[in-house]
Amino acid sequence: MKQQRILRTIVVFTALLAVPVFSHAKEEKITDVVDTVSRAIVNIRTEEISSRSSDRKSRDFFKKFFSQEGEDEVEASENIGAGVVLDPKGIIVTNEHLISKAVTIRVKFSNRQEYEASVLAADPELDIALLKIEAKGSLPCLQPRTKNVRVGERTIVIGNPYNLNTSVTFGMVSAFRKNVKINDRIYATLVQTDAAINPGNSGGALLDWEGNLLGIVTAVYEEGRGIGFAIPIDEVMSMVSEFVERADKRPLLGIFLEKRNDDEGQYLLVNHTIPGSPAAEYGIRAGDRIVELDNKKVREGMKIQNIFRKASLTGKSQIKVIRGHETLTLNIEKSENYVPVPLDENLCGVRLSNIEGYAKLKFKLKQTSGVVVTKVLRDGIGEKYGLRPGDVIVRINNKEVLDKRDFQMLMVEGLRRNYILYQVKRNETLFFLPIKLDTLL
Repeated sequence: MKQQRILRTIVVFTALLAVPVFSHAKEEKITDVVDTVSRAIVNIRTEEISSRSSDRKSRDFFKKFFSQEGEDEVEASENIGAGVVLDPKGIIVTNEHLISKAVTIRVKFSNRQEYEASVLAADPELDIALLKIEAKGSLPCLQPRTKNVRVGERTIVIGNPYNLNTSVTFGMVSAFRKNVKINDRIYATLVQTDAAINPGNSGGALLDWEGNLLGIVTAVYEEGRGIGFAIPIDEVMSMVSEFVERADKRPLLGIFLEKRNDDEGQYLLVNHTIPGSPAAEYGIRAGDRIVELDNKKVREGMKIQNIFRKASLTGKSQIKVIRGHETLTLNIEKSENYVPVPLDENLCGVRLSNIEGYAKLKFKLKQTSGVVVTKVLRDGIGEKYGLRPGDVIVRINNKEVLDKRDFQMLMVEGLRRNYILYQVKRNETLFFLPIKLDTLL
């Protein structure tokens, strides 16, 4: 017995001596990984136009924003976050909520190189946006993890919390979550981690200990400390494939939706159907309640755009609607080539004119390029965002609008990207106006 106790003591003592050696080697490996991957993780700074009355809804804000001088005060504010380079040619992934209202986007690398970024695509349902920068040469980028992520795996989070550049924290994968509601957003699938995540980490990288990308950091659970979430990398890469590799068009059905949840369950309420759209052609009406898309019941965290995009690739979509006491199943043909025409009235709820003739005289316009708003239609997007007769749209997504033909072309491009930013001239003042169309299917 005494010999056994001595032997056990020797074994334990030897094991304890071995731990620091292993930890030191592991620590050196991790620091090398962090040093390498940090070169592909960027700081993102956006400028937004916001009201000092921050609790107001955007509709009220924009009405005030475009109101007469002195009625309300507005100011430019900065938002900070992070992003991950996915392609050496300058494609960067970040969170959609970081850029959704941005009028300028600046990207800065750890070597202090800084670039202006444009939005390549945005998906509010996934909370993912793809940015593009024009850089000389090939950029460092991260590789997505191909094998399954497991609960208990060690993780690294790198981001820009509180504007503290390229901050690193460690933790593990705590769980996988479905239909998580955070800050009024529903996330269908998230990776939960206990690695410290703070404001400014949004868009940063969740990595394994080999430096492979597991997900894009998106949110902190405010009700519990030490709980953070990331969007799984396979969902991110699916979006990259759609918008970059295959360059698929965003299909439009031609309806504006609102998610509802009442005693009868969850459904999508059709608020408006665009005249002449596939939705109108196949019989969808305002007031219909959509309860199924391609045999999938509508749920709170359902990714509607993803379902519809995939269905469009096969050529058809099946939609089940409830109209009064009647249940209908509608089969809709592929609609990726559909564009609302005339786009200004049918989609934007305004009437536009080239700057010439009567319109130029009526609104006393000196410029010759752009399109002027001659009428704002009731309950349309133009009214919602505060446009007025006499406003001139001079740029869309930072590209110059010369006339109505340019407006149509740039709006179609913006619809495909799911991102539209107007630059509007009113009298002698220029304004930026981000247009959100995430309720459009």
